[in-house]
Amino acid sequence: MLLRNILHRKGGMVYTVRPDAALQDVLYRLVHHRIGALVVTSNGEQDGEVQGIITERDILRTCASGHWPLSALRVSDFMTKELIIGSPDDPIEEAMRLMTEKRIRHLPVLSEGRLVGMVSIGDVVKAQHDLLAVENRFMKDYIRG
Repeated sequence: MLLRNILHRKGGMVYTVRPDAALQDVLYRLVHHRIGALVVTSNGEQDGEVQGIITERDILRTCASGHWPLSALRVSDFMTKELIIGSPDDPIEEAMRLMTEKRIRHLPVLSEGRLVGMVSIGDVVKAQHDLLAVENRFMKDYIRG
């Protein structure tokens, strides 16, 4: 199974934010949409140039370091700029390995430089589980004759 299969199921909509947005706005959007990350794009839209990612962990690190208030802090100063990305043609096993190795929970998916989706570690684990469940059912049916 490929990342494109996950995106086909869940859709390619990605929540984004501008680099000059306040961290308070990021926090509000994460809570409002019940998500863990926003992709930072030049124009704050999915069709903008991808510049990084801002996650729950980035916000927690900022708070723990004593930077306040969040309304005065800009995304560009706290986002992860060295972005780890996936491709729609990546196998989910490769995405799972990459996410585990790099200790990330969100993987933006780009195709020809365009942001086409985002998969979370939960999406990848669910897809892998579903695939194993199907294989298990086929094996049991085969054994039963």
